[in-house]
Amino acid sequence: MNILIINGSPRKKGLISQMLSIMQEEAETQGDTVEMVYTNDLTVKPCAGCMACRAKEKCVLAEDDSQRVLKMMQQADAIIMGAPCYWGNIPGQMKLMFDRQVYGMMRDTNRFPEPLMKGKKCILISTCTTPWPWNILFKQSRGAIRAMREIARYAGFKIVSTIERGGTAMHPELTEKDKQKCRKAINKLYIIKIKNSNDY
Repeated sequence: MNILIINGSPRKKGLISQMLSIMQEEAETQGDTVEMVYTNDLTVKPCAGCMACRAKEKCVLAEDDSQRVLKMMQQADAIIMGAPCYWGNIPGQMKLMFDRQVYGMMRDTNRFPEPLMKGKKCILISTCTTPWPWNILFKQSRGAIRAMREIARYAGFKIVSTIERGGTAMHPELTEKDKQKCRKAINKLYIIKIKNSNDY
């Protein structure tokens, strides 16, 4: 498989980055091709809200990294999105990128949006300082997962696994259980792949 990892964390040695690196290593061990994009390294202008891309099916702004990453997403078999929680949501730079990619992820119709990424698998992960279970109840890591799920759902991705890790202020190190969750999430991609192969 061709897997694209979208890292929404500005901290390249933070927990999100560590978790995504574990997933990358696991996937590469399985023989997959993996690329990782750091959204904070991208040059992306804000969406102008002109809505022209809905009709033209391309962005009218000058080409930047948002289009480059969109092409990578279109070529990938699976996407892994990871983001820390910022105010119960994903970081702004990550949101900025997705705002500019709407035309390539879903198409407007007279009834319901048409997903353009249908058939691709997706894994979502988020971390936050709020400890469990408050990270869920107060919609902190759950809020970031919700935002990514919304993007994935309308684009047509099949979400095979989500991971939420709260309490990062009190427990800043990954546990063996955390690492195992990352490996299990990657392996769910293969279970679905095997199942789909057996359907033919």
